[in-house]
Amino acid sequence: MKAIKADYCIIGAGVVGLAIARELSLRTKKTIVVCEKEEQAGLHASGRNSGVLHAGIYYTQGSLKANTCIEGNRLMKEFCAEKGVAVKESGKVIVAKNQHEVPILYELEQRAKNNGVTVELINEKKLEQVEPCARTNTLALFSPHTAVVDPKVVMRALYHDCIQRGITVLLSTPFNQFDSDTSIKAGDYTITFDKLINCAGAHSDTIAHTKALAKHLALIPFKGIYTRLQPDSKLAINGNIYPVPDVRNPFLGVHFTRDPYNNVYIGPTAMPVFGREHYGALQGLGLESIDILFKDALLFIANKSFRSVALDEPKKYIPYYFYKDAKELVKGLSYHDIEPAAKIGIRPQLVDWTKKELVMDFCIYRDASTVHVLNAISPAFTSSLYFAKIIVDSYCI
Repeated sequence: MKAIKADYCIIGAGVVGLAIARELSLRTKKTIVVCEKEEQAGLHASGRNSGVLHAGIYYTQGSLKANTCIEGNRLMKEFCAEKGVAVKESGKVIVAKNQHEVPILYELEQRAKNNGVTVELINEKKLEQVEPCARTNTLALFSPHTAVVDPKVVMRALYHDCIQRGITVLLSTPFNQFDSDTSIKAGDYTITFDKLINCAGAHSDTIAHTKALAKHLALIPFKGIYTRLQPDSKLAINGNIYPVPDVRNPFLGVHFTRDPYNNVYIGPTAMPVFGREHYGALQGLGLESIDILFKDALLFIANKSFRSVALDEPKKYIPYYFYKDAKELVKGLSYHDIEPAAKIGIRPQLVDWTKKELVMDFCIYRDASTVHVLNAISPAFTSSLYFAKIIVDSYCI
């Protein structure tokens, strides 16, 4: 075992972990070490998302998501401009599939205004000017500040920025165990630290549990599958077309997103799966899969909104059902306009098992020497640079 002494040790080189490392390097000259179990940074959720920089519409006023999304959007755009990363300033529309969804548009408009987000309720004529192919019932909600990036390119830029700032990033170095309150084993290293920040994404809850923290919370995985428009499709998708979400759940629904290279992706789904990295049919399955299946069954019985997701989402493995969902958002979409896409992501969603409820906000737990960031899911990619400031201010400096 190689011994390392660090002032700050961060587990996880996803967007949140690297953002916190970078923010620490801006504030202090102390040593910062990041441990990452994979061979490269951002290999999971941070590099496998839609790349949408959210404006902050959906989130409950006063929540961490609401408090970090607007400024996070601005800081991420600034970072991309500084690093030469393309940002597609395309805006977004949220459309109603039927008259019953129109009141939710008004609710989302109010949430956005409560959070200080610029939005506009527009009629079908104005919608046709913004997104000619979008389909809605009476009204749509327009968000001009939503943008799109390539998350993989952002992650490469953030990783190299951290290296240039003197941060040590240990790749292929998985967390193994705590040796003491201020020491861990990770890969081939024994690392002693003054402060550890757990940003391990889909594995963050298990690390927190080893410190007897957040024992009532545990993550369950949801798979996000994407398709895309055929390159020769005649549909004009300018930016982002989203459905009205079920506000009881944290999922935003299958949507259309034009990326910086002008590919139009459709997705993601939110299918319950049985492994934290269950990307393929068998890839990512293991002994824990039995426990996840049991937890899903408990949630299916106890939680009506989860039950709805669990019954509806798996149908989208069948291309026709995926198409059926997508065509409600746009006019003129044919079954042959859609082709499979290689992009697949896993959303590690936190559940409060005492209440049998999906947790809607980011969560932070701590003890004397460790900080644990849980449920760092959407809009964590957007929020990351400002969220890092909050973590550093509140728990590290």
